[in-house]
Amino acid sequence: MDFQKLCTFETFKHVWKHYSYGDNFADMIEQEFKRTKGITYLDHAATTLYPESLIRDYSQDISRNVYGNPHSHSPSSRLTHDTIERVRYRVLQHFNVTPEEYSVIFTSGCTAALKLVAESFPWRPQTEGEAGSHFCYLTDSHTSVVGIRGLTSGRGVVAMPVSPQEVENRAKAAAQGEDVVCQTPHLFCYPAQSNFSGRKYPLSHVKGIQSRRLYPACDHQGRWFVLLDAASLVSCSPLNLQDCPADFIPISFYKMFGFPTGLGALLVHNNTAGILKKTYFGGGTAAAYLSGDDYFVPALNISDRFEDGTVSFLDIIALNHSLNALHRITGGMHNIQQHTFGLARYTYMLLSSLCHGNGRPVALIYTEGQFESPSTQGAILNFNLMDSHGQIIGYSQVDRMASLYNIHVRTGCFCNTGACHFFLGITNQQTRKNLQAGHVCGDRIDLVDGQPTGSVRVSFGYMSTFEDCQKFLNFVAECFIEKPVTVDQDRLEKLKTFTAAPQGLCAHHQIKISNGEKYQMDEWVKPIEVSLRGFGRKNSNSYREAHTLTNIYIYPIKSCGAYEVHDWPVGPLGLLYDRGWMVVNGNGVCLSQKREQRLCLIHPQVQLPSNKLLLQASGMDTISVPLEKNTQMRTSYQVCQSKVCGDRVETVDCGDEAASWLSDFLGQPCRLIRLSPDFTREMKKRPSGAATTTSLSLVNEAQYLMINRASVELIQKLMSSREDDSEGDQILDTQNVISRFRANLVIAGVEPFEEDNWSHLIIGNTQFVVTGQCGRCHMVGVDQETGTRTKEPLMSLSAFRTGKVPEVAEKRLIVHLCYLNLNAFLADKTPRITPAPCLHSQNQGAIFC
Repeated sequence: MDFQKLCTFETFKHVWKHYSYGDNFADMIEQEFKRTKGITYLDHAATTLYPESLIRDYSQDISRNVYGNPHSHSPSSRLTHDTIERVRYRVLQHFNVTPEEYSVIFTSGCTAALKLVAESFPWRPQTEGEAGSHFCYLTDSHTSVVGIRGLTSGRGVVAMPVSPQEVENRAKAAAQGEDVVCQTPHLFCYPAQSNFSGRKYPLSHVKGIQSRRLYPACDHQGRWFVLLDAASLVSCSPLNLQDCPADFIPISFYKMFGFPTGLGALLVHNNTAGILKKTYFGGGTAAAYLSGDDYFVPALNISDRFEDGTVSFLDIIALNHSLNALHRITGGMHNIQQHTFGLARYTYMLLSSLCHGNGRPVALIYTEGQFESPSTQGAILNFNLMDSHGQIIGYSQVDRMASLYNIHVRTGCFCNTGACHFFLGITNQQTRKNLQAGHVCGDRIDLVDGQPTGSVRVSFGYMSTFEDCQKFLNFVAECFIEKPVTVDQDRLEKLKTFTAAPQGLCAHHQIKISNGEKYQMDEWVKPIEVSLRGFGRKNSNSYREAHTLTNIYIYPIKSCGAYEVHDWPVGPLGLLYDRGWMVVNGNGVCLSQKREQRLCLIHPQVQLPSNKLLLQASGMDTISVPLEKNTQMRTSYQVCQSKVCGDRVETVDCGDEAASWLSDFLGQPCRLIRLSPDFTREMKKRPSGAATTTSLSLVNEAQYLMINRASVELIQKLMSSREDDSEGDQILDTQNVISRFRANLVIAGVEPFEEDNWSHLIIGNTQFVVTGQCGRCHMVGVDQETGTRTKEPLMSLSAFRTGKVPEVAEKRLIVHLCYLNLNAFLADKTPRITPAPCLHSQNQGAIFC
């Protein structure tokens, strides 16, 4: 068959079905990568290309938001901190693990991550009574891995290079017994994918080494740790760490996304992190230290402990947009793997079949197999070209000619001397001879005595096209083949018989769909007729006068406006639908009035009969989202992750209509999310005597917040006395102040700040336990009617509390009964609180906070 007929898209599609990510692939390339027009970029293993939308979204993000140093506590600093924590989780999610399993330590790159392990690993020198540590590495390893040897050699550690064949051919049964005695730590390093040939090494090696079934671990007693160099693999392939729980995984983000550069990470298994020991401590890594004495306590959090100084937080924020762009454009890493492997295999198939007019092959390809499967071969093709006499054409000549055609390739040994020398047959003696001849790594001396010193590498990325393959193959045929161009038909037909792996999503990249609502209203809301009774005072058995509950508020969307109710059901998470939703920014970080005051101008309403949450705001059309989702609706909702007060919560996205409405009103990309019905968030701190675990919605610390009208009125008097110093600030009325504290329960009839000493209160047969004083932030300075900031009442509260930001303006409550309905005592709108003992069943029942 004629070469030109083979080098067509029809032929390509015949042998590979999994090309592109949909019908609009060409449009995507035009929109996202138009700067590559006229360029054939085939060096994605070095760095891939970033889409234009990534830079645009990132630029808008940092232009719109103020990001401060995350080591501070200002609003801009908290925004940075929260965004970084969100990105950490997304990185772990990308590899199908959780923060309970792994920690993300941001570094300046993959090499810095490797260096961190080398410097912190507990290497043990050999002694008379015990063997020392071994540093073992696969010979097909990057220079940055082999470079660990430079550190270990001075510590009495044995460096042991191991060939891939030795690992695979010298397996033994799992070692038992002696490890109880010998705990010498050893480290085995190997690449998940060779950056030289693209060969994928079995991820099962991780467990094989850890269990000491594989060489060299099976020959040496002690505890074996595995460093899986994933930098090359994860650029175009999924990595599921559930299948290969390596102890250390260094990665480099520019190889995955093209942007940001200068940012990498070390993923550390939490069960292993404790063995790493640091000697140097930089800013942010210390829990405490003394400058005049040798006293230092490292930070408890693993990431904080190893991230010296301030992390490159703007780059980390960019990483969030990189993840967004990759999934938006491609749908996930499995799709990328299928797409790129198909291009690499097609190029391999034709290049390995091309011959000169005299029948000699054109290319000497360096590979262990024949591109049989994307599970064993990455999107990398390494080769040298040969002339019609079988002589190697120097890689520098190929590189120069490729540049004339605007084809971008990589040449040399690619910082992988072990694989380079293995495939090219370069001996140690010849390497020294080449050095004497003037050849060093990275130069353009491609032949010494007619023998190659390196090779040519082409590699593909998710935006690579069939036209890239076609232009490259035509370039080879035009510039390096003695005409006529011929094809080895037997070889080609054999390669055509390859059957592609089935297309589909990896399990850990599928959209997670809930299989049923956790709660149904008729199952978990049980009406109980109750009356309000008295408040208990600590260390007192006295009865109180009758008091009144004047208002009940719920806040369906966290930090948005209040919705006043007169009777309302209570469920296991508190008042039904209270703080059940929240707004997140384009980075998935929770928005609050601390950062976006206009949230208070959004007035949600819960319509129980129609199963709708209404979103209302001035100048906006009212829209609705369902309170509960039926089976048909669930399939359109995607589970995501967010953080609330440091807690990781699983949430459900509420769809594009609500996102568009919020984005238009707030003037920035936003989405509405709600707590997943399949997720349980437990209270961090339990009150004394608490018997059971408490579940939370999206509240900060407790299910209920209560405020005392008398305390508010006292603060109002203080504000009036400070009027001369108020610089024109308007004196706030009672209702305005109450609304700023965003309480659920508003009471009257008690003394100002009497609630400071309460331990519990009783409403009918239901007992609420005070879990603590609410740490009040500067959100009380936001006028809930206008969204403007004022100094009051925070200034007066601080003065009243002798300089402390008020911590008792509200009380956090937990209820000792599972169900509560306020309808009975609110029917006449004047509920009464009747006397009751101060101690009443305090340690009984289920606790909800």
